[in-house]
Amino acid sequence: MEKDVSAVERMITSCDMFYPMEIEIALELITERLQRGEESGYHFVFAEDSRDVFGYSCYGPIPMTDARYDLYWIAVQKSLHGRGIGKALMAYTESTIWNRNGKRIYVETSSRSPYDNTRAFYIRMGYGMDAVLKDYYQDGDDKIIFSKKNPSMRTDHLI
Repeated sequence: MEKDVSAVERMITSCDMFYPMEIEIALELITERLQRGEESGYHFVFAEDSRDVFGYSCYGPIPMTDARYDLYWIAVQKSLHGRGIGKALMAYTESTIWNRNGKRIYVETSSRSPYDNTRAFYIRMGYGMDAVLKDYYQDGDDKIIFSKKNPSMRTDHLI
């Protein structure tokens, strides 16, 4: 629906941290989902009330992996930051992935200072930092990759 596309655009532009190219990609993902449905590989969770959409996440299975998922986006309207909406979106998204038998979720973000709170959020949500790719996005802007393992997956193996 066109209202979903405009709601996503409103949310991510309200954050004042994304490059125009990033906003374009976010809009491409929701457009792809609306056009191709489940076949697109992109899944969305929206936080909304009767008047507006004010938060969302976008995730999908990683091709050629054993039940691994990418969290592509999680965003909440800036005026509503700090009210637990992101935490609720993340918990619901994770639950959905775990219920699909997902084994691990990966999320990447920038090392730029506007993303300090984002990185702290992922750590608070139980994600561990797995990798730093130096100067990935541009000089001085590293790509930081976090992941979280499905808590119900057994890690002990009997011999």
